Amino acid sequence: MPKIVDHDAHRADLALRAASYFSEHGYGGVSMRKVATHLGVSKSALYHYFPTKEALFLASTKEVMKSVAVPQVGGVSQEAQLQALTKAMAPGFGSEMALLFDYLRGKSAAEIAQDEAMQVSMAAHHAAVAEIVGQEAAQETLERMMGKLLIGYFQGQADH
Repeated sequence: MPKIVDHDAHRADLALRAASYFSEHGYGGVSMRKVATHLGVSKSALYHYFPTKEALFLASTKEVMKSVAVPQVGGVSQEAQLQALTKAMAPGFGSEMALLFDYLRGKSAAEIAQDEAMQVSMAAHHAAVAEIVGQEAAQETLERMMGKLLIGYFQGQADH
């Protein structure tokens, strides 16, 4: 009897597992062959699900962004909720930013603005912040949070 495979679940699992490999090695330091070896699949199997490294990166981004959510700390102020969200974003922030800048290297501002992985990432973070402060204040609040995380990272305060 042939093995029944849930291709969507398998694709999502590969993308999520590849995300940690991207984080560890950077975008430029990753090849499809290396990712396939890391994931324990053939290169052709990986290409079956992801025709390019950029497609794999996008799928990885989508899977990781599914976990961006407002921590459940009901009954507390907006400020406390924002602090909880910032704290939840802090682990790995430095390596995520390094990966992001590596991925974006050489892209123009117009290319970055049109990049689907960037749009997915920004939309997930924006939605999490908007859930706390509302749509009107979300962009400014997200900018403050990202700035705080980046400065904390530079000062050795963020987990990296």
